[in-house]
Amino acid sequence: MKRFLTTLILAATALLCSAVHAHKPSDSYLTLKVSDKTIEGQWDIALRDLDFAIGLDQDGNGELTWGEIRSRHHDIAAYALGRLIFSNAGTNCPITAGEQLIDNHSDGAYSVLRFTASCSASIAHLDVDYRLLFDIDPQHRGLLHLQSGGQASTAIFSPGSAHQTLELREASKLAQFGDFVVTGIWHIWKGIDHILFLLSLLLPAVLKLGDKIGDRERRPSDSFKASFIDVLKIVTAFTLAHSITLTLATLQVISLPSRWVESAIAASVVLAALNNLFPLVQGKRWVVAFAFGLIHGFGFASVLTDLGLPQSALLLALVGFNLGVEIGQLAIVSVFLPLAYAMRRTRFYRSAVVTFGSGLIVLIATVWLVERVFDLTIFSVSA
Repeated sequence: MKRFLTTLILAATALLCSAVHAHKPSDSYLTLKVSDKTIEGQWDIALRDLDFAIGLDQDGNGELTWGEIRSRHHDIAAYALGRLIFSNAGTNCPITAGEQLIDNHSDGAYSVLRFTASCSASIAHLDVDYRLLFDIDPQHRGLLHLQSGGQASTAIFSPGSAHQTLELREASKLAQFGDFVVTGIWHIWKGIDHILFLLSLLLPAVLKLGDKIGDRERRPSDSFKASFIDVLKIVTAFTLAHSITLTLATLQVISLPSRWVESAIAASVVLAALNNLFPLVQGKRWVVAFAFGLIHGFGFASVLTDLGLPQSALLLALVGFNLGVEIGQLAIVSVFLPLAYAMRRTRFYRSAVVTFGSGLIVLIATVWLVERVFDLTIFSVSA
């Protein structure tokens, strides 16, 4: 048992250390307009991803200039379009690269590659083979927005669904809804800052502070019901809060600068983890979950905002994405709570998991906070 627990904490430590490099998950945004035999496309790819893949930073100073990017336009086009294949009726549609621009998304600068593709026959079913970055980043996702005949549809490419056949009629609402649910699940699972914030609030749920005034020592909870209710309050408050701001931001009722949002999210992780080391808020951690959940909602909204969805698809996307986030959260909680409750009486849980784990989270989130506030890169591989 001791060997198992030791292995578990080492694995958790390795996971948390890898989280130092976590910002917004890697996504690209592919927009296609199909008319008869012709495809007009725009592909937004993060410069940080292209730099990692083909090395755009020629002088190695950690900063990309317009001159460095412009000099590599041919290489960018060759790299990206070599990993995208269109075919119709079994015949490939040759792709021709067009102009390249730079645009800012919620998480930084993107290369905007425009292109055209010509097929030999009118397109009724478009086969798309998407392979960008999968060989070096298996968590990368390609988010596609397809327009044809006044209708719009979406698709999500991942290593497990790199080849898809797209119908050029209005896609099934149910299928689109399912795509956005999957996007929401992946976003919460890949959004390590969101996960660490939630876990920081949940770690003390199976413990209780002493009854005496000034007694800050945590002891094992005697009731699974009490721990469950505590977790339920935290998750419900976090869900309600981020659902509010996710909706407001996606509908563009409220818009906050991405840098402010990402910095505040990092600060929320620091404060939640510090509270485990120096308990100031114990019985009402759900209040903390609600307050900072409002900020996290703006972070969730960045994915839907960057997709540039038409108004007709916003409600479907919003509901599906939010449901996916909740499913992802509940999956995490359903694994965490039974394990935490089973280990609550062990010194391993109170010392290694809660104390050491919270301290490690503070350090990681502090790195994020400094990077995001001052717009710098402490670790060169930060994403």
